Amino acid sequence: MSSRAEMKAIVLTCDRYRAITEHMILQYERLWPDHPFVFRIPYQQSRGMDTERINYRQTPEDIKGTLLHLLADLDDEEWIYWCVDDKYPIQLLTGKIYDLMTHAIGSPKMSGLLFCRCRVTLNSPKLALYPKEIINPSGDTYFERKAWYQIWLHQLLKVKVLRYLFTHFPDRIPSAKEMDEFKDAIVKPSELRLFVTKENFAVFGESTARGLITQNCYESMVANQIALPDWFRHPNGQHVTMGKL
Repeated sequence: MSSRAEMKAIVLTCDRYRAITEHMILQYERLWPDHPFVFRIPYQQSRGMDTERINYRQTPEDIKGTLLHLLADLDDEEWIYWCVDDKYPIQLLTGKIYDLMTHAIGSPKMSGLLFCRCRVTLNSPKLALYPKEIINPSGDTYFERKAWYQIWLHQLLKVKVLRYLFTHFPDRIPSAKEMDEFKDAIVKPSELRLFVTKENFAVFGESTARGLITQNCYESMVANQIALPDWFRHPNGQHVTMGKL
């Protein structure tokens, strides 16, 4: 995989969160100027401007319909980058991440790779991970993830992973938060093999919590001179980050 090769980055968002999405994409451009991603962004009423790195797709208003529409023209085996709008990168070891992605894309056994090891995959490995260590040709160590742990973090996935998960969601999802509960009731097929690196190579921030913008995202957006809509001008005072280099 060349750093100049294009890879579709699937963004789960909606019109109301457009500023949050813009911030997330700007952070990738700032931290990884030659990243390979073309962000596929859903919209319902308000289309943004397409660029070489941004492609807007009109989708249904419901969460399940939005995601399945974004994937509709993609083959199950295609590799994509999965990036929900309520996470954004703060630090990326881009050289290492590039190598990890290149290895994963060339591996017939992998369906997903997460390079931010945090929360349950770090603090509760017996719950979230299989114990066997897997070493790639560069000497990096992976663990295979059980179930859908950390599926909402930004990561490399094959289309079939997201398609399977969202196809098995109920048609009506009241809020993004409730997807966490729904996913726990879905059995992950054994052939959808998801991995996480033993070491951590990225730090991400939470953009929102319970509909309010986090303090860290608010400060970052102000620093990046991104206009905030009225409903994101009052941060919740919390700093929420994932991963530590």
